[in-house]
Amino acid sequence: MSETRTVIMPWENDIDPAELFGPNNSNIAMIEENFSVNINYNGDGLHITGEDKDIDAAKKAIKSLIKLIRQGNPIDETLANYVTHLQPAQGKEDESFETVVTHTYKGKPIRTKTFGQKAYVTNVRNNEITFAIGPAGTGKTYLAMAMAINAFKNSDVTRIVLVRPAVEAGESLGFLPGDLKDKVDPYLRPLYDSLYDIMGLDAGQRNIERGAIEIAPLAYMRGRTLDNSFIILDEAQNTSPEQMKMFLTRLGFGSKAVITGDITQIDLPFKERSGLLDVADILKGVRGIAFSYLTQADVVRNPIVQRIINAYERNEKN
Repeated sequence: MSETRTVIMPWENDIDPAELFGPNNSNIAMIEENFSVNINYNGDGLHITGEDKDIDAAKKAIKSLIKLIRQGNPIDETLANYVTHLQPAQGKEDESFETVVTHTYKGKPIRTKTFGQKAYVTNVRNNEITFAIGPAGTGKTYLAMAMAINAFKNSDVTRIVLVRPAVEAGESLGFLPGDLKDKVDPYLRPLYDSLYDIMGLDAGQRNIERGAIEIAPLAYMRGRTLDNSFIILDEAQNTSPEQMKMFLTRLGFGSKAVITGDITQIDLPFKERSGLLDVADILKGVRGIAFSYLTQADVVRNPIVQRIINAYERNEKN
Protein backbone atom coordinates (compact mmCIF):
# COMPACT_ATOMS: atom_id res chain seq x y z
CA MET A 1 0.00 0.00 0.00
CA SER A 2 1.25 3.49 -0.85
CA GLU A 3 2.15 5.81 1.96
CA THR A 4 -0.20 8.68 2.77
CA ARG A 5 1.30 12.08 2.12
CA THR A 6 0.29 15.67 1.50
CA VAL A 7 1.05 17.66 -1.65
CA ILE A 8 0.40 21.33 -2.32
CA MET A 9 -1.35 22.23 -5.55
CA PRO A 10 -0.52 25.90 -6.26
CA TRP A 11 -3.61 28.06 -6.46
CA GLU A 12 -4.80 29.59 -9.73
CA ASN A 13 -5.14 33.28 -8.90
CA ASP A 14 -7.80 33.97 -11.54
CA ILE A 15 -10.20 31.43 -9.99
CA ASP A 16 -12.52 32.23 -7.11
CA PRO A 17 -12.10 29.44 -4.52
CA ALA A 18 -15.81 29.61 -3.68
CA GLU A 19 -16.68 28.84 -7.30
CA LEU A 20 -14.50 25.74 -7.29
CA PHE A 21 -15.50 24.50 -3.85
CA GLY A 22 -19.24 25.00 -4.40
CA PRO A 23 -22.02 25.58 -1.85
CA ASN A 24 -20.98 24.12 1.51
CA ASN A 25 -17.84 22.76 -0.19
CA SER A 26 -20.04 20.25 -2.08
CA ASN A 27 -17.78 20.05 -5.16
CA ILE A 28 -14.62 19.40 -3.16
CA ALA A 29 -16.47 16.97 -0.88
CA MET A 30 -17.39 14.94 -3.96
CA ILE A 31 -13.74 14.77 -5.03
CA GLU A 32 -12.67 13.81 -1.51
CA GLU A 33 -15.22 11.01 -1.36
CA ASN A 34 -14.57 9.67 -4.84
CA PHE A 35 -10.77 9.64 -4.59
CA SER A 36 -10.31 9.01 -0.85
CA VAL A 37 -8.37 12.22 -0.20
CA ASN A 38 -8.63 15.21 2.13
CA ILE A 39 -8.45 18.69 0.59
CA ASN A 40 -7.87 21.98 2.41
CA TYR A 41 -7.22 25.46 1.10
CA ASN A 42 -5.02 28.24 2.39
CA GLY A 43 -3.01 31.06 0.89
CA ASP A 44 -0.37 28.91 -0.79
CA GLY A 45 -2.81 26.56 -2.51
CA LEU A 46 -4.72 23.32 -2.11
CA HIS A 47 -3.34 20.81 0.36
CA ILE A 48 -4.28 17.31 -0.85
CA THR A 49 -3.68 14.40 1.50
CA GLY A 50 -3.90 10.77 0.43
CA GLU A 51 -2.09 8.03 -1.46
CA ASP A 52 -0.16 8.94 -4.60
CA LYS A 53 -2.60 7.48 -7.14
CA ASP A 54 -5.57 9.11 -5.39
CA ILE A 55 -3.81 12.48 -5.22
CA ASP A 56 -3.03 12.33 -8.95
CA ALA A 57 -6.66 11.50 -9.80
CA ALA A 58 -7.95 14.29 -7.55
CA LYS A 59 -5.57 16.81 -9.14
CA LYS A 60 -6.80 15.85 -12.62
CA ALA A 61 -10.41 16.35 -11.57
CA ILE A 62 -9.62 19.72 -9.98
CA LYS A 63 -7.77 20.87 -13.11
CA SER A 64 -10.78 19.85 -15.22
CA LEU A 65 -13.15 21.85 -13.00
CA ILE A 66 -10.84 24.89 -13.17
CA LYS A 67 -10.76 24.63 -16.97
CA LEU A 68 -14.55 24.51 -17.09
CA ILE A 69 -14.78 27.57 -14.84
CA ARG A 70 -12.45 29.47 -17.18
CA GLN A 71 -14.73 28.53 -20.09
CA GLY A 72 -17.65 30.15 -18.28
CA ASN A 73 -19.35 26.99 -17.06
CA PRO A 74 -21.05 27.30 -13.67
CA ILE A 75 -19.93 24.29 -11.63
CA ASP A 76 -22.97 22.64 -10.09
CA GLU A 77 -23.31 19.26 -8.38
CA THR A 78 -24.22 17.51 -11.63
CA LEU A 79 -21.19 18.77 -13.54
CA ALA A 80 -18.83 18.12 -10.64
CA ASN A 81 -20.24 14.60 -10.34
CA TYR A 82 -19.62 13.93 -14.04
CA VAL A 83 -16.07 15.24 -13.99
CA THR A 84 -15.03 13.43 -10.82
CA HIS A 85 -16.60 10.09 -11.73
CA LEU A 86 -15.96 9.82 -15.44
CA GLN A 87 -13.68 12.36 -17.04
CA PRO A 88 -10.33 11.42 -15.45
CA ALA A 89 -11.05 7.72 -16.02
CA GLN A 90 -11.61 8.39 -19.72
CA GLY A 91 -8.31 10.24 -20.04
CA LYS A 92 -10.16 13.27 -21.41
CA GLU A 93 -9.39 15.69 -18.60
CA ASP A 94 -7.94 18.22 -21.06
CA GLU A 95 -10.77 17.93 -23.59
CA SER A 96 -13.84 20.13 -23.39
CA PHE A 97 -17.19 18.50 -23.97
CA GLU A 98 -19.02 21.82 -24.13
CA THR A 99 -21.06 22.61 -27.24
CA VAL A 100 -23.55 25.47 -27.27
CA VAL A 101 -26.72 24.19 -28.94
CA THR A 102 -28.89 27.29 -28.76
CA HIS A 103 -30.06 29.97 -26.32
CA THR A 104 -33.30 30.14 -24.38
CA TYR A 105 -35.68 33.05 -24.84
CA LYS A 106 -33.98 34.59 -21.77
CA GLY A 107 -30.57 34.38 -23.45
CA LYS A 108 -29.28 31.49 -21.35
CA PRO A 109 -26.98 29.21 -23.38
CA ILE A 110 -27.96 25.54 -23.62
CA ARG A 111 -24.77 23.51 -23.58
CA THR A 112 -23.96 19.84 -23.78
CA LYS A 113 -22.77 18.60 -20.41
CA THR A 114 -21.17 15.24 -21.22
CA PHE A 115 -19.13 13.71 -24.02
CA GLY A 116 -22.11 11.50 -24.89
CA GLN A 117 -24.35 14.54 -25.29
CA LYS A 118 -21.75 16.29 -27.45
CA ALA A 119 -21.54 13.26 -29.76
CA TYR A 120 -25.36 13.15 -29.89
CA VAL A 121 -25.63 16.80 -30.95
CA THR A 122 -22.91 16.28 -33.56
CA ASN A 123 -24.84 13.33 -34.99
CA VAL A 124 -28.03 15.40 -35.24
CA ARG A 125 -26.19 18.18 -37.06
CA ASN A 126 -24.53 15.83 -39.54
CA ASN A 127 -27.33 13.35 -40.31
CA GLU A 128 -30.91 13.38 -41.52
CA ILE A 129 -32.08 10.84 -38.93
CA THR A 130 -30.57 10.35 -35.48
CA PHE A 131 -31.57 7.80 -32.87
CA ALA A 132 -30.86 8.73 -29.25
CA ILE A 133 -31.15 5.70 -27.00
CA GLY A 134 -30.48 5.86 -23.28
CA PRO A 135 -31.91 6.10 -19.77
CA ALA A 136 -33.97 8.89 -18.26
CA GLY A 137 -32.17 12.11 -17.45
CA THR A 138 -29.58 12.00 -20.24
CA GLY A 139 -31.03 14.99 -22.09
CA LYS A 140 -32.32 13.05 -25.11
CA THR A 141 -35.60 14.97 -25.46
CA TYR A 142 -34.39 18.35 -24.22
CA LEU A 143 -31.42 18.50 -26.60
CA ALA A 144 -33.59 17.33 -29.51
CA MET A 145 -36.02 20.17 -28.77
CA ALA A 146 -33.14 22.65 -28.49
CA MET A 147 -31.81 21.54 -31.90
CA ALA A 148 -35.29 21.77 -33.41
CA ILE A 149 -35.88 25.29 -32.10
CA ASN A 150 -32.43 26.39 -33.24
CA ALA A 151 -33.12 25.05 -36.77
CA PHE A 152 -36.51 26.82 -36.73
CA LYS A 153 -35.03 30.15 -35.58
CA ASN A 154 -32.35 29.93 -38.29
CA SER A 155 -35.01 29.19 -40.95
CA ASP A 156 -33.41 25.83 -41.72
CA VAL A 157 -36.90 24.35 -41.36
CA THR A 158 -40.35 25.92 -41.53
CA ARG A 159 -42.00 23.86 -38.80
CA ILE A 160 -41.41 21.57 -35.86
CA VAL A 161 -43.43 18.37 -35.56
CA LEU A 162 -43.63 16.67 -32.16
CA VAL A 163 -44.75 13.06 -32.16
CA ARG A 164 -45.28 10.55 -29.38
CA PRO A 165 -46.98 7.15 -29.25
CA ALA A 166 -50.04 7.20 -27.01
CA VAL A 167 -49.08 4.21 -24.90
CA GLU A 168 -49.46 5.21 -21.28
CA ALA A 169 -51.16 3.37 -18.41
CA GLY A 170 -53.27 1.27 -20.79
CA GLU A 171 -55.37 4.22 -21.99
CA SER A 172 -56.18 5.09 -25.59
CA LEU A 173 -56.89 8.49 -27.13
CA GLY A 174 -60.57 7.74 -27.47
CA PHE A 175 -61.14 7.55 -23.72
CA LEU A 176 -59.79 11.04 -23.04
CA PRO A 177 -62.09 14.11 -23.20
CA GLY A 178 -61.73 17.08 -25.54
CA ASP A 179 -60.48 17.62 -29.07
CA LEU A 180 -57.39 16.01 -30.61
CA LYS A 181 -55.00 18.44 -28.92
CA ASP A 182 -56.62 17.82 -25.53
CA LYS A 183 -56.33 14.06 -26.04
CA VAL A 184 -52.68 14.15 -27.08
CA ASP A 185 -51.42 16.79 -24.63
CA PRO A 186 -50.98 14.49 -21.61
CA TYR A 187 -48.69 12.23 -23.61
CA LEU A 188 -46.63 15.14 -24.98
CA ARG A 189 -46.18 17.06 -21.72
CA PRO A 190 -42.37 16.45 -21.58
CA LEU A 191 -42.06 17.97 -25.06
CA TYR A 192 -44.21 20.95 -24.06
CA ASP A 193 -42.07 21.49 -20.97
CA SER A 194 -38.89 21.57 -23.06
CA LEU A 195 -40.51 23.78 -25.70
CA TYR A 196 -41.72 26.40 -23.24
CA ASP A 197 -38.46 26.36 -21.28
CA ILE A 198 -36.43 27.14 -24.41
CA MET A 199 -38.82 29.19 -26.57
CA GLY A 200 -40.98 30.73 -23.85
CA LEU A 201 -44.66 30.16 -23.14
CA ASP A 202 -46.03 32.99 -25.30
CA ALA A 203 -43.86 32.27 -28.36
CA GLY A 204 -44.45 28.54 -28.02
CA GLN A 205 -48.24 28.87 -27.88
CA ARG A 206 -48.24 31.42 -30.71
CA ASN A 207 -46.30 29.09 -33.01
CA ILE A 208 -48.57 26.18 -32.08
CA GLU A 209 -51.67 28.25 -32.92
CA ARG A 210 -50.34 29.22 -36.35
CA GLY A 211 -49.24 25.66 -37.13
CA ALA A 212 -45.49 26.28 -37.16
CA ILE A 213 -45.23 23.82 -34.29
CA GLU A 214 -47.43 20.76 -34.68
CA ILE A 215 -48.29 18.17 -32.06
CA ALA A 216 -49.43 14.79 -33.36
CA PRO A 217 -49.91 11.28 -32.00
CA LEU A 218 -47.94 8.68 -33.89
CA ALA A 219 -51.13 7.00 -35.10
CA TYR A 220 -52.04 10.15 -37.08
CA MET A 221 -48.76 10.24 -39.05
CA ARG A 222 -49.71 7.54 -41.55
CA GLY A 223 -49.93 8.71 -45.16
CA ARG A 224 -48.17 12.02 -44.60
CA THR A 225 -44.97 13.42 -46.12
CA LEU A 226 -43.18 16.03 -44.01
CA ASP A 227 -41.04 18.49 -45.97
CA ASN A 228 -38.81 21.21 -44.47
CA SER A 229 -39.58 19.97 -40.97
CA PHE A 230 -37.71 19.05 -37.82
CA ILE A 231 -39.51 16.00 -36.43
CA ILE A 232 -39.06 14.56 -32.95
CA LEU A 233 -40.42 11.13 -32.09
CA ASP A 234 -40.25 10.82 -28.31
CA GLU A 235 -40.68 7.64 -26.24
CA ALA A 236 -39.92 5.58 -29.35
CA GLN A 237 -39.50 2.42 -27.29
CA ASN A 238 -43.30 2.31 -27.27
CA THR A 239 -43.60 1.95 -31.03
CA SER A 240 -44.21 -1.35 -32.79
CA PRO A 241 -41.86 -2.36 -35.65
CA GLU A 242 -44.62 -1.44 -38.11
CA GLN A 243 -45.11 1.98 -36.54
CA MET A 244 -41.37 2.66 -36.57
CA LYS A 245 -41.12 1.85 -40.28
CA MET A 246 -44.18 4.00 -40.96
CA PHE A 247 -42.68 6.97 -39.10
CA LEU A 248 -39.25 6.74 -40.72
CA THR A 249 -40.78 6.80 -44.19
CA ARG A 250 -42.63 10.09 -43.52
CA LEU A 251 -39.44 12.13 -43.98
CA GLY A 252 -39.63 14.56 -46.90
CA PHE A 253 -37.16 16.94 -48.55
CA GLY A 254 -35.25 19.33 -46.31
CA SER A 255 -36.33 17.52 -43.16
CA LYS A 256 -34.51 16.10 -40.18
CA ALA A 257 -35.76 13.60 -37.59
CA VAL A 258 -34.65 12.68 -34.09
CA ILE A 259 -35.99 9.52 -32.47
CA THR A 260 -35.50 9.19 -28.71
CA GLY A 261 -36.21 6.28 -26.42
CA ASP A 262 -35.24 4.22 -23.39
CA ILE A 263 -35.31 0.50 -24.12
CA THR A 264 -35.44 -0.29 -20.39
CA GLN A 265 -38.86 1.35 -20.05
CA ILE A 266 -41.08 -0.29 -22.66
CA ASP A 267 -44.81 0.09 -21.94
CA LEU A 268 -46.14 -1.93 -24.87
CA PRO A 269 -48.67 -4.70 -24.24
CA PHE A 270 -47.24 -8.05 -23.19
CA LYS A 271 -45.15 -9.84 -25.85
CA GLU A 272 -45.36 -6.97 -28.38
CA ARG A 273 -41.85 -6.18 -29.57
CA SER A 274 -40.58 -2.61 -29.58
CA GLY A 275 -39.70 -1.13 -32.95
CA LEU A 276 -36.73 0.60 -31.33
CA LEU A 277 -35.06 -2.75 -30.62
CA ASP A 278 -34.77 -3.69 -34.29
CA VAL A 279 -33.64 -0.49 -35.96
CA ALA A 280 -29.94 -0.70 -35.10
CA ASP A 281 -29.58 -4.00 -36.98
CA ILE A 282 -31.91 -3.07 -39.84
CA LEU A 283 -30.48 0.40 -40.48
CA LYS A 284 -26.84 -0.25 -39.64
CA GLY A 285 -24.61 1.39 -42.24
CA VAL A 286 -27.41 3.33 -43.95
CA ARG A 287 -26.03 6.70 -45.04
CA GLY A 288 -27.60 9.68 -43.28
CA ILE A 289 -28.65 7.70 -40.20
CA ALA A 290 -26.74 7.81 -36.90
CA PHE A 291 -27.14 6.19 -33.50
CA SER A 292 -26.23 7.82 -30.20
CA TYR A 293 -26.15 5.56 -27.16
CA LEU A 294 -26.26 7.51 -23.92
CA THR A 295 -25.54 5.84 -20.58
CA GLN A 296 -25.89 6.52 -16.88
CA ALA A 297 -22.65 8.52 -17.21
CA ASP A 298 -24.60 11.07 -19.29
CA VAL A 299 -27.36 11.61 -16.71
CA VAL A 300 -27.58 15.34 -15.99
CA ARG A 301 -30.35 15.32 -13.42
CA ASN A 302 -29.86 15.15 -9.67
CA PRO A 303 -26.90 12.74 -9.14
CA ILE A 304 -29.21 10.44 -7.22
CA VAL A 305 -30.84 9.56 -10.59
CA GLN A 306 -27.50 8.18 -11.76
CA ARG A 307 -27.21 6.12 -8.58
CA ILE A 308 -30.76 4.77 -9.06
CA ILE A 309 -29.98 3.71 -12.65
CA ASN A 310 -26.77 2.02 -11.49
CA ALA A 311 -28.69 0.15 -8.78
CA TYR A 312 -31.28 -1.13 -11.26
CA GLU A 313 -28.56 -2.23 -13.69
CA ARG A 314 -26.76 -4.15 -10.93
CA ASN A 315 -30.04 -5.82 -9.95
CA GLU A 316 -30.76 -6.85 -13.57
CA LYS A 317 -27.27 -8.38 -13.92
CA ASN A 318 -27.81 -10.38 -10.74
